[in-house]
Amino acid sequence: MEVRSLAIPDIKLIVPRRFADERGYFEQTYQRSDYVAAGIDTEFVQDNHSKSSRGVLRGLHYQHQHPQAKLVSVLAGSVFDVAVDLRRSSAYFGQWVGAELSAENGHQLYIPPGFAHGFLVQSEDVNFYYKCDAYYAPGDEYCIRWDDPELGIVWPLVCEPSLSTKDQAGVPLAQMPVEKLFA
Repeated sequence: MEVRSLAIPDIKLIVPRRFADERGYFEQTYQRSDYVAAGIDTEFVQDNHSKSSRGVLRGLHYQHQHPQAKLVSVLAGSVFDVAVDLRRSSAYFGQWVGAELSAENGHQLYIPPGFAHGFLVQSEDVNFYYKCDAYYAPGDEYCIRWDDPELGIVWPLVCEPSLSTKDQAGVPLAQMPVEKLFA
C-alpha cells in the first residue's frame, strides 16, 4: 500500500495495492501491521456502513469527549470526502482537505481524532464504509455547517445537497463554543 500525507499532514490518503486480471481484482483493505508500519497505530473497535444516494451530504460531524479516528472508504460508488482540523493548537486549525474516494480508485482516508468529517455523494448511490477507534456516543456528537463561508470548502456540487435535519442545524466553526473544540 502507498500512504500519502495531504495538505494537512496528519490526514493520510491510503492507496491499497490491487491485483487485477480479466476476472476482476483483489485488494487487501486492512492489515493492522501494515498500517502500524506506515505510522497509523490505531486500534479500531467499530465498523460502520452507510448507503446514500446522489447529492446527499453528510457532515461535518465529530465527537468531542469520545473523539474518533476513522479509516474511511467506498465499497460502491464515489464521494468527495472532507476533513476539517478542529485542534486549536494546530497550525492547520480551521483548514480542510478533501479527496475523491470511490470503488474504482480504492482509496482510503485516515482521519485522526480532532477533525470534523463529512462527505458528498457523487455517484447514483454509494456504499460508504468506515472503521472507528472509539464507539459512537450519540450525546457527544457535534456538527459544523457544511457551507461555513469561513471554512470555504469547495464541494463539487451539481445541485442543492440533501441534508439531514441534524446537518441543517450545524453551526459555523466560529460559533462553536471553544470548550467543544480540541486543545
